[in-house]
Amino acid sequence: MTTAQIGILVAIGIYLIGMLVVGFMASRQTNDVGDFYLGGRKLGPFVTAMSAEASDMSSYLLMGVPGLAYLTGIADAGWTALGLITGTYLNWLFTAKRLRNYTSKIGAITIPEYLKKRYKDNSNVILLLGALFIIIFFIPYTASGFSACGKLFESLFDVNYQLAMIIAAIIIIGYTTTGGFLAASKTDFIQSIVMTIALFIVLGFGVHKAGGFSAVIENTNQLKGFLDMSATHDNAEHAAKAYGIFNKITMFGWGLGYFGMPHILLRFMAIEDPKKLKLSRRVASIWVFFSLGVAVFLGVVGRAMTEVDELNTLVDPADPASSAKSETLIVKLANMIADHGFIFALIGGLIIAGILASTMSTADSQLIAASSAVSENIIQDTFGIKLSEKTQMFAARITLIIVAVCGIFIAWDPSSSVFNIVSFAWGGFGAVFGPAILFSLYWKRSNRFGIIAGMISGGATIFIWKYCVRPIGGYWDLYELAPAFLVASIFIVIVSLLTKAPDEEITKEFDEVKEM
Repeated sequence: MTTAQIGILVAIGIYLIGMLVVGFMASRQTNDVGDFYLGGRKLGPFVTAMSAEASDMSSYLLMGVPGLAYLTGIADAGWTALGLITGTYLNWLFTAKRLRNYTSKIGAITIPEYLKKRYKDNSNVILLLGALFIIIFFIPYTASGFSACGKLFESLFDVNYQLAMIIAAIIIIGYTTTGGFLAASKTDFIQSIVMTIALFIVLGFGVHKAGGFSAVIENTNQLKGFLDMSATHDNAEHAAKAYGIFNKITMFGWGLGYFGMPHILLRFMAIEDPKKLKLSRRVASIWVFFSLGVAVFLGVVGRAMTEVDELNTLVDPADPASSAKSETLIVKLANMIADHGFIFALIGGLIIAGILASTMSTADSQLIAASSAVSENIIQDTFGIKLSEKTQMFAARITLIIVAVCGIFIAWDPSSSVFNIVSFAWGGFGAVFGPAILFSLYWKRSNRFGIIAGMISGGATIFIWKYCVRPIGGYWDLYELAPAFLVASIFIVIVSLLTKAPDEEITKEFDEVKEM
């Protein structure tokens, strides 16, 4: 093993041990199921802000977004980043405080439970639908994190991809099953800091190696359409490919996904003082703006380095498997840093820890949300199986492990793309829960029939558009979130208006929350 590899391993080891220690300490504050799933609503404004964004910015921040920008230019990655920045701000502005107040008033600790209690759905249909969709979309989302870990260690140490993925999953499961939501939130806060440091170090190194900022621009300007927000670079034909208005709209539509992300919405519900959400919003928005901007530019810098002869060993854009390989760009850069001696190897290890942080911060939150969907919303609420407090905790942890194992199987193929897996799950949550959450918070006339219709139609459209409509190509080759979000919204409005209006108890409760 080389000096560089030893240094990287030392840094990664220290980081991972630290995460397990935080998980153990958080377990001492986790006394019941409410603490396990929502931390007893004890989060401060900074932990709320940074844990929400770290749990959002999964492996696609350090691997998916730079890899996408590296491969085809800034259009796809840039419009996605703009949508995510806008969506982050609007979600904090319109959803955070009202959702916190509503869930606190009606005593809900999960998103499906909130929708059930909001509409007094004694049939539990909303609850069951919400729980099932969480499982359906969180398993592949979690798989994307495991895939990123597998690629990471395979690239670094030439170890078996599947073995590396399993080890990473065991560590994530370890601290999450121990401390639950508090462990996830506190480790996410630390991980957001590590991610930020990693991004700026590798960007600075990349610009330096490419010959400076002007050299980066000069090198990538030679690639037609690469730096154009209205075009993409076709690597096969070495030409610019038009990037039309519908592509821009649908990629910008990534921002719609925020309104339906259970692991982010849970952070809003968990803050101790709703009055401090304004501070959280500012912190979160600033961090997302800079981190996504750096991630996109990192892809540009990496491509500029590839155009320099002595650095052409990074990633080959012409490779048929380039979509997956380009996502290892930051790993290649970290290796280059580590080759300069043991101290630089430790820095390289910090960068790798940043990639692990981006992966783990999302995977742990997803496992918590999926676990609550099964043990709370399906086993107890839907099927009416009453469990003791001790048994509930046991069921929650067993469910978390099962979801993780399913994620490992989905990510078993090393050629799977992190960005593609995340985009599918992101679209699913945005379409199923986004319209439902917004209408539940802002439209008094919405009812349970409309919400049920919206959730079903939104989830169905994601599958139909991705596998039936999008393959047609041409104008139909659009990211599925925006069409599915629109369909779900239309169904909620039409079905709500065609069915009985909510009763007085529901509308009175809505007005009381509105005045809070």
